[in-house]
Amino acid sequence: QVELVESGGGLVQAGESLRLSCKASGRSFTSYVVGWFRQAPGKEREFVAAVTWSGNNAYYGESVQGRVTISRDNANRTVDLQMTSLKPEDTAVYFCAAGTRWYPTDLSRYDYWGQGTQVTVSS
Repeated sequence: QVELVESGGGLVQAGESLRLSCKASGRSFTSYVVGWFRQAPGKEREFVAAVTWSGNNAYYGESVQGRVTISRDNANRTVDLQMTSLKPEDTAVYFCAAGTRWYPTDLSRYDYWGQGTQVTVSS
């Protein structure tokens, strides 16, 4: 099993950038792909980005493609989400999640979830 803790959220203005981090604890971090999802009040949880076991490949949601970059540092057991050109529509709680298979957009394929970090983008 793995424990995930997100950090880096906060209040930013539209157009600014923010970097979120996901810190993992537990066994075999390299056994897991890691995804980022977000959820705004009253809305479904939305896929943002995912990265493969070694960090060699990534997949991004259409709503954020071109504005976010996901990366992982297996030595430090962290996965970061660099977000740029933030919009008010990006306001949500951002979660990182770990799974054992590469179904990046499928929430049901992720076995472990962090508690989330709030990102608020003001206009």
